[in-house]
Amino acid sequence: LICTALQAQAQWNGNTDFNIHGYGRGSVYGGSKAYDLTSVFAELSLQASVKKGPAILESDIRFSTGMFFNEKDTRFRIRELYAGYKSRKVDVFLGNQIVIWGRTDGFNPTNNISPNDYFFLSSDPADQQQSNFMLKMLYRPLPGVDLELVAIPFYKMSSYRFDLFDMGELGDYLLFVDDMLPERILANGTYAVRVNFEYPAFGGSVSWFQGYDPYHGFNVVSVNWASSQPVIRIASVPYRKTAIGADLAVPVGNYMIVRAEASYSHTKNPENKMFIPNPDLSYVVGIETNVLDFIIIGQYIGKFTFDYSPLSVPAPPKDSNPAALIQYTEKYIDYENRLFNRKVFNQQERTNHAVSLTITRSFAYDVLSAECTAYYNFTSKEWLLRPKLNWRISDALMAAVGGHYMKGGEKTLYGYSSAIMNGAFAELKVIF
Repeated sequence: LICTALQAQAQWNGNTDFNIHGYGRGSVYGGSKAYDLTSVFAELSLQASVKKGPAILESDIRFSTGMFFNEKDTRFRIRELYAGYKSRKVDVFLGNQIVIWGRTDGFNPTNNISPNDYFFLSSDPADQQQSNFMLKMLYRPLPGVDLELVAIPFYKMSSYRFDLFDMGELGDYLLFVDDMLPERILANGTYAVRVNFEYPAFGGSVSWFQGYDPYHGFNVVSVNWASSQPVIRIASVPYRKTAIGADLAVPVGNYMIVRAEASYSHTKNPENKMFIPNPDLSYVVGIETNVLDFIIIGQYIGKFTFDYSPLSVPAPPKDSNPAALIQYTEKYIDYENRLFNRKVFNQQERTNHAVSLTITRSFAYDVLSAECTAYYNFTSKEWLLRPKLNWRISDALMAAVGGHYMKGGEKTLYGYSSAIMNGAFAELKVIF
């Protein structure tokens, strides 16, 4: 016991390891139908870490200023800031953290914890990840096995910015109002557990989640008939769900890695609340391989919606009675908004099928790297293409150029989004 106490004291009294690094960058994103320059900003990121024995402090603080959707904005973001205790068996972290679960590429059914700002446009999609205040604990009972627990007291939703969409004639009647967030009580908190396995022969995990999903829906708050045409007030509204998921990654010789991930999400009362999706099963199966130094990742992305029933278009009234016309209009408003929510949740049909392909390669001793991601949804007929070229000019200076192009039919999410998010981007970054 005396030796153990002395060892612990020596740990805490050891030297303090302080490290600070980060980057400064200028970013330009533009060329869409709606904006010549969609996003133009300069950003400074300060990333500091302090370690003294088992005590640690990690931070990523970002300052940015520029024009976003033709609006000038200066932002101070605490991307991550947390303190903790780290030992051989147990880790405890408290503060603003980003937690990403899942082993597939870009489409992760088990990843329900951290929100995203889908309309923060830059050269790196990871910039869209947002932190939330949480308690995270890790326990390693055996080599290669860890138990992770996450508790989030207050909900934080993802940002869609659908208020920027040009929705045609329907947009003349819509008014997006403040988000409707759950009451800030512990009963509305989020709790998640994951058992993770990492071995040379395979990696995998089993997870459980209960709480409000950051990926939220929309609800009609009210319909105002005071003027000659209705004003429909729409608000972002979260929903609560329970999810059980699993993922797996298995190397097949030296040729490829087979990855799979699935999650069943259970919700209550979806038939009466348009912002609540039906229970569903989301699944992804993919293969990663290396062919002539090209890293190729191909994936199938699917979803099965339980208790699915198609929506019926309301029939117009046979007479011009004002009360009947108002009733018909309200039914049609309900129909259109339920249909829009189904598009958000990829529940337009009972089954949803999509594929993705990502190809990356480095050149000139890693001075240049090129990547391209393509996505196609067979159910909604939407597709996306995102090429990117990175150039490491020196150890401290990097440049990136690329594009983002998405296309969908009339009244599809990609059809709405393309007018804003399509375009080219360029970035110059200094790392220190």
